[in-house]
Amino acid sequence: MNRDLPIADRRQVRRAALRLVRRDVPGFTATMLLNSLAAAAALVSPWLLGRIIDAIGTGGAVDLLAAIAVGAALAQLVLSRYAEKVGTGFSERVQEHIRAELLGRVLALPAATVEHIRTGDLTARGTTDVAVVGRTLRDAAPAILVSSLQALFLIVAVFLVDPALGACGLLALAGIVAASRWYLRRARPAYLEEGAARSELAEHLAANAAGACTIEALGLQAKRTRAAERVIERSRVAQLRTLFLRSVLWPSVEVSSLLPPVLVLLLGGVLLDRGQVTLGAVVTCVLYLRQLGQPIETILIWLEQLQSSGASFARIEGLATPTREEGAAAAPQGDRIEACGVHFAYEGGGDVVAGVDLTVRPGERLAVVGPSGAGKSTLGKLLAGIDRPRLGTVTVGSAPVADLSPTQLREHVVLVTQEQHLFLGTVRDNLLLADPTADDDRLGKALAAVGADWVASLDDELGSQSSGAALGPDRVQQLALARVILADPHTVILDEATAMIAPRTARRAERSLAAVLEGRTVIAIAHRLHTARDADRVVVMDNGRVVEVGAHDELVAAGGVYEALWRSWQGSRCVIACSPRDRWAGGPAGRAER
Repeated sequence: MNRDLPIADRRQVRRAALRLVRRDVPGFTATMLLNSLAAAAALVSPWLLGRIIDAIGTGGAVDLLAAIAVGAALAQLVLSRYAEKVGTGFSERVQEHIRAELLGRVLALPAATVEHIRTGDLTARGTTDVAVVGRTLRDAAPAILVSSLQALFLIVAVFLVDPALGACGLLALAGIVAASRWYLRRARPAYLEEGAARSELAEHLAANAAGACTIEALGLQAKRTRAAERVIERSRVAQLRTLFLRSVLWPSVEVSSLLPPVLVLLLGGVLLDRGQVTLGAVVTCVLYLRQLGQPIETILIWLEQLQSSGASFARIEGLATPTREEGAAAAPQGDRIEACGVHFAYEGGGDVVAGVDLTVRPGERLAVVGPSGAGKSTLGKLLAGIDRPRLGTVTVGSAPVADLSPTQLREHVVLVTQEQHLFLGTVRDNLLLADPTADDDRLGKALAAVGADWVASLDDELGSQSSGAALGPDRVQQLALARVILADPHTVILDEATAMIAPRTARRAERSLAAVLEGRTVIAIAHRLHTARDADRVVVMDNGRVVEVGAHDELVAAGGVYEALWRSWQGSRCVIACSPRDRWAGGPAGRAER
């Protein structure tokens, strides 16, 4: 199963860059215009200096020329400063759009893709890569734009002063061109490898931090340390590769940048002796070529940053590229869920679901039971589109469930587990994730349905800031159940959905949730068999396979796997009378378990 997010190619990156420019044409145009005017103003003083030298040689007046040169220098300063201000504003607006677009793309990723991508890769793209692109837009892009315009104007100006001197100076730049081409051919793959190594390192560090207690308890420190050393070594090698490319580029550029003025002086001396050029023309060309060194140096300084940001931009834009696992599923035609010949294996392991064939009829209440490790929860994820089968198909209304968009999936199938998330923002924000169109009245009814009356005691009620640490796991789970009610799917898959709620609160939530689930298709991953007793059908799994299917009474009478599970479970609990509706929702209204 592919765990890597795609990377955009050069053509996609160029299209994305043009799209960003089109979003703010006035800002881009103003930046270009002001930088062009500043670059043009920078040409005036060297040209006037040459005129002044020639005028002194002939005894002419130079006061007016000197005043114009000073005015041009001041104009260049003002235009450059204002161009920098306008360019920075343009860059910040583009960066804001990139961040918003990235967030939208991440939230739109299919559940099957999100489940298996590397968390470190996604984290690096959303943090490091966006920051790199942002710095480039803010600093590198304006600097390269200004320097490119200045270099172009200076080269044209040298040719206008004297074509022979201009050709000599341009020929001397061949070393810079050759070094830059050598660097550019190798830079993009090197920086992409550096970004991939950085993502792998972030993934490894995040996994170690999250599983620190498990690593210590199982004595895996040495193994994880060796794995970390391998990841760090890959990152070190990738960074040394990009460092080598820079170490070749810069000495070549330094040497090549000294040649144009030197060659022009030598050729200019020869031509001056022959009377083919004036001293002012030679001085002007030398000054232009000396000025040319500054924009070329600036371009090359930022060239490395541009290659790095180009690789980062390709990784960001890659989120807009469909992964190989994504499809273009048609809208489901109906509510029937079917699994045909389904096999599934986690990375590096054998099948945990093998050859499962199952049809869930609309409105049916289905319980999936079996011993620990039988594959129950994995089957639930397959039916909910969270995982994609290795072989076989899982469809809802004849459409592959794993190919549905997040919006389509939320309308048809919702998986509720005991592991829930509370997002930054208010209580209202967390509920509106399920239905952005819901008003406060609907939100209140959904909260009431799961017994979340504690919201009314908050300072700002729905507008209160939410925090998982402050609310506790039971209240977080209630908000998750309220989101299910707001999403209003036709099929709900429950995998110990109320396990994290305190017993008294759980009983109220289970009673309310049972009423809400009336008339819907409900698939319960039943770790506690009172749920199975009240289901329309029970699916019994063992070693990843479906071994029995039938009603509770039929399976108990058959004396097979289910009967053994039921007898074992009955012997480990004390039952207090409860209603069937309460039992189905996941727990009786008044029960006690030893």
